[in-house]
Amino acid sequence: MEFRAELRYLRVSPQKARLVLELIKGRRVEEARNTLAFTKKRVAAHVGKLLQSALDNANFLSAEKNLDVEIDDLYVKSAIANEGPRMKRIRPAPQGRAYRYQRRISHIELILAERGKSGDSGSRQVGSARSAVAAKGKRHAPAKKAAAGKKKVAAK
Repeated sequence: MEFRAELRYLRVSPQKARLVLELIKGRRVEEARNTLAFTKKRVAAHVGKLLQSALDNANFLSAEKNLDVEIDDLYVKSAIANEGPRMKRIRPAPQGRAYRYQRRISHIELILAERGKSGDSGSRQVGSARSAVAAKGKRHAPAKKAAAGKKKVAAK
């Protein structure tokens, strides 16, 4: 089962938000909360509130649908920062001119999933990825051709 929360129109650039989201992807909820609490980025507080909202959604839906959701087994399955609309602004420039710049806005989406029960742990995916790599390793890559036309430097 997946539980999601979305934060829209946050006035921070998606690039800066992705820096914080990369810290919590794939981590357990409690570990992600601790990481966000000690991260020195302004967006970390907003992402922390979003994580709490997703956790509250999990609690509510488990009570509403009579699901047995173990909060300790939840982890951050996906954390995405997409770009929202840009605000066009003007900065004064010398000699009566104006420079245009853009204020970026982001939409952040957080998805929590339960590890173990539904097989979302990724252990099967890692195993299949390893077998795919092993299968690739059996084939040999073509050897690079030696450069026949290289100039030889004569020692004087």
